[in-house]
Amino acid sequence: MFYVTTAIDYPNGKPHIGHAYEKILADVLTRYQRLKGAESYFLTGVDQHGQKMVKTAEGEGVNVATLTKRNTKRFIRLWEKLGVKYDGWAETTDERHKSCVQAILGKLEKEGALYKKSYAGFYSVRQEQFLTDRDRNDHGDFGEEWGEVIEIEEENWYFKLSDHAEWLRSTVANDDLKIIPEFRKNEVLNAIERAGDTDLCISRPKERMSWGIPLPFDPDFVTYVWFDALINYISFAGYQKTEDFELPTFDSLWPADLQIIGKDILVPAHSVYWPCMLHAMGFEASEMPTLLVHGFWNVKGDKMSKSLGNIVDPDELAEKFGPETLRYYLCRDIRSGKDSDFDIERLVMIFNTELANDLGNLLNRSINMTKGFCNSTISATDTDNPEDIALRESLAQSIYSYREAMDNCEVSVALQAINDHVTHCNGYLERHKPWEMKKDESKLSRVGQILSHTAESCAQLAVLLRPILPDAATKIFNQLKKDDLKGLTLGDLKWGLLEAGHQTGKPKPVFPRIQIEEKDS
Repeated sequence: MFYVTTAIDYPNGKPHIGHAYEKILADVLTRYQRLKGAESYFLTGVDQHGQKMVKTAEGEGVNVATLTKRNTKRFIRLWEKLGVKYDGWAETTDERHKSCVQAILGKLEKEGALYKKSYAGFYSVRQEQFLTDRDRNDHGDFGEEWGEVIEIEEENWYFKLSDHAEWLRSTVANDDLKIIPEFRKNEVLNAIERAGDTDLCISRPKERMSWGIPLPFDPDFVTYVWFDALINYISFAGYQKTEDFELPTFDSLWPADLQIIGKDILVPAHSVYWPCMLHAMGFEASEMPTLLVHGFWNVKGDKMSKSLGNIVDPDELAEKFGPETLRYYLCRDIRSGKDSDFDIERLVMIFNTELANDLGNLLNRSINMTKGFCNSTISATDTDNPEDIALRESLAQSIYSYREAMDNCEVSVALQAINDHVTHCNGYLERHKPWEMKKDESKLSRVGQILSHTAESCAQLAVLLRPILPDAATKIFNQLKKDDLKGLTLGDLKWGLLEAGHQTGKPKPVFPRIQIEEKDS
């Protein structure tokens, strides 16, 4: 089974556009695997423990459990609105997760992988981690990425991370822990060099921070939020589940085929802490997950932040433009692993150009002219006309390029492949001008062939669009009156999905143009 996970989000505020992008990306890639015919399982959720949750609750004057429940619902509602269809939902306050975390901690402590010691030094409140001089910038300061940094002295429990440094170095170098895109690999290897002789503090004293999972062997401490959160990828996949827990069969899922995360949590959490934790639990190099690392959505080159007032609310965007408009833009206007600038004007332009004008117009003309000129009847398309052959070859090439791009998690490239064939089809119609040919009764047979070629193309392109725009694809199937296309896999795609004699339906705009009201000057 193809297993996809995302980072689990802190519900200490409203979900932002970065959260939405990651979950949509995971949803699209999971749907694509199903389109290939692969059984798939998609896990996402929320990271409900930690100091950030406590500080937010204190700031709002509410109980942290109340804040957790309220804000978790916000995330669930947004994913439902955006069509994010997950199979498993992770909440770190779930008893099933707590049981797994404590079982792992107990095993590691029994095996001597954990030890207790005192520490005096610097602590990042924002990142909830202890800092060393290696975390200082070139000026000798702790950079703004660490937020508030305080000096602290306390006793805690530590995980012997350093015992696994050499193993981790070879595991990354050999691509057993595969990192996509490839250019992130050196970043990880450099991080291993920096952290090689450092152990990981995996607890917080209850007297300072009680909102967490208690250590089973020392109840005066709770588990460090990252150690707790990372385990969700296996706890909700059924690792060490008891008979009364309804969870998947772990061996059918692990190792994860894609763990989708932002570039800010690649190092050290997912590329250093997580594989070393897995190795300490007994997992081999061959059982490491694949990490798909995405970039940031910025605004005019600046990272989104409350202080700059440039936060983009995906809920508002979905309400204003529609969920699938947002899905298309977030998949189309960013390259895998790279940053991109969020731009409302580009969202509108891309939708109006690629969907309303190009694909939408192709679909509407194909069905409308088939209805008006051919009595809604599809003609045979096994023609030997060179233009027809070129169109069929264009579709075959687009399908090939689409598959190659999606297999490489390059959704924007896959969408370009679809657009390439749409452009070819629109040019084909403009060259043949069936609206003029139909005036000559002797050419009506040829008109039917031309329109049936573009209608067939719309049917196949709708199948390719299913992972990205499932609702729009369904509308296209309905207008073509071909419900059976909804269950096709990529392997089922072959020319002639619309058989000769098939009756198409009534055209209705699937992608109505977005009209933006101009502000009064």
